[in-house]
Amino acid sequence: MAKARPVVKAAALDKTINASTDALNKACAEADKSVAKVAADVKKLRAECKRHMKKKSTLTKRSKTASDKYKKSPDAAGKKAVAAVTKELKATVTALGKARATKAVQLVELDSIKKASKRLTAYTKGIAAADKVLNKPTKKRRKAKK
Repeated sequence: MAKARPVVKAAALDKTINASTDALNKACAEADKSVAKVAADVKKLRAECKRHMKKKSTLTKRSKTASDKYKKSPDAAGKKAVAAVTKELKATVTALGKARATKAVQLVELDSIKKASKRLTAYTKGIAAADKVLNKPTKKRRKAKK
């Protein structure tokens, strides 16, 4: 003979439902905070990449100018100038590469968090709408007049 399963009580079901909706609301709030924080980080990284690109462009022009001057009249000062610009350009390119890599990772993370946040918001709205419908007070019928 199979063992009979105990019947779940209404209070236990209510407690489970309330705990689940609370957890969903908490997750929704945390997702919103995460989206805001990661979006701010991405914004900073975009600005940093833009700054490095501008600096790289300027240094590339400066490097070309310094190289041309050095070719016309090779001297120690010209050689130092070319070396300094090249060194700074290399450092800028390295920093740009790191910033781009970090930005790419953050963009993927931001996309994932936004999708999860969208799902959570939809679930929360659905549950709120269902609760609204289920918790409507019943309409009382009037007695028929004789």
